Amino acid sequence: MKKLYITVAVTFFFIFTSLTTGCSSEDSSNEDIGGAANVTTTSSDGSTLFDENKLIDALSALPMEDLSDNEIAGLKFMREEEKLARDTYITMFEIWDSGIFYNISGSEQTHTDAVLELLERYSLTDPVGDNVIGVFTDVTLQDLYDTLIAQGSASLIDALLVGAAIEEIDIIDIQVQIDNYVDNQDIALVYDSLLKGSRNHLRSFTSNLEKQGVIYQPQYLSQQVYDEIVNSSMETN
Repeated sequence: MKKLYITVAVTFFFIFTSLTTGCSSEDSSNEDIGGAANVTTTSSDGSTLFDENKLIDALSALPMEDLSDNEIAGLKFMREEEKLARDTYITMFEIWDSGIFYNISGSEQTHTDAVLELLERYSLTDPVGDNVIGVFTDVTLQDLYDTLIAQGSASLIDALLVGAAIEEIDIIDIQVQIDNYVDNQDIALVYDSLLKGSRNHLRSFTSNLEKQGVIYQPQYLSQQVYDEIVNSSMETN
């Protein structure tokens, strides 16, 4: 199963190391980090959406603090990485007409919007701009998207494997930001909620793979961290 994603792994390694030094997938955990406010809602299928009104209220209650260069770079990267998830799932739904991609693509829209909320809060340039589905400013994300679409187009199982891989990558990248670079409370709140969504979505994709007769093996997370996630219930709070 891992052989299918060797190209993605190489691309991901470049993305991952461009944002951090000295970190590995072992650093990822199932811990909640950030503000206590619950700004998301989770459906029975695991789709986890940001509630825009709750998010705005929660952010307004937190101070605006100085941003480091790493926090700025991380926000811009996460804005596009969440867009990559959304774009991939929209495309996979168009190809396979499977409800999981429709539902989770809607969730991912709220995820990338939540990061945009932070960009606008700090008057930062949005890297997405007017870019349409499948177009990215970050060239490594562009390459990753193109690779994932090619792989996910082979079969429904391959598409579900792509979905699980994306959620693993998101979990690692967000955790790296939290562990190494994020100091601002508002960013921590959003990233914590993104993590919860990615864990729920990973649970959903692996559950759907099991229905297809496939027992998923983690491609980027350690087995221990992966097991902790999928062996626990959907997070609703």
